Amino acid sequence: MFSHHSQKNPALVCLHGWGGSKESFTELRTALKHTAKDIEIFTPDLPGFGSEPEPSRPWTTDDYADWFVQYLRNNNLLDRELILLGHSHGGRILIKLLSKETKNQKPKTKNLRIKRLILCSSAGIRHPRHFKRMLGLMLAKTGKFFLTIPGLRALQPLGKKFLYKLVRVHDYEKASPIMRDTLMRVTAEDLRDLLPSIDVPTDIFWGTEDRMTPVSDAHLMKSLIPGSRLRLFSGVRHSVHRERAREIAGMF
Repeated sequence: MFSHHSQKNPALVCLHGWGGSKESFTELRTALKHTAKDIEIFTPDLPGFGSEPEPSRPWTTDDYADWFVQYLRNNNLLDRELILLGHSHGGRILIKLLSKETKNQKPKTKNLRIKRLILCSSAGIRHPRHFKRMLGLMLAKTGKFFLTIPGLRALQPLGKKFLYKLVRVHDYEKASPIMRDTLMRVTAEDLRDLLPSIDVPTDIFWGTEDRMTPVSDAHLMKSLIPGSRLRLFSGVRHSVHRERAREIAGMF
């Protein structure tokens, strides 16, 4: 356990991906005990996940970034040297936060002492929607109507679940109405234009077999974030922060 009196030591704050929780960083927390005992790690649940209640209205990435600044304030981290790590949706939030920071759009973030940014299979690059994905979201909204047609009503529970799985919209299927709208809002944003404004040392970790955020996004982020470093892990999919926790911890 890290000591509470080491306020001058850097604090590592990790933000998990969509559908995850603070438990996503169990492996990293364990690995850090052996490689970087002087770093205090914070792994909050994002609103709508884990033990954190969902927001009262649909949120945007900006809302999550504002919440994160308040989290830093509540935990007395505004005057600490910070290392920020984001996986997937968590990375998207940090990109938005740091672009605000460098562009000085949000005075409340201008005093953050950010030592390093670590992006693990980060979201933030919007791709033209694949037809299958568009069909899936449409069915998620209208499938219930079609399955209430007389004769099909008995098939509704099974049929609706099949339609969701057929088009791979599991996150949308599981979410509440508020979180469904939130998911639609955050994934609609394309943050690539914000990447050049990030001016803190940035490390990018990615699995070559990632199907959620393609490895092409890693190369794009590397090319747009000034001075950033990219490390690829062969055969790893989206959970690079878990499968390669030891390697990530070894950089501290």
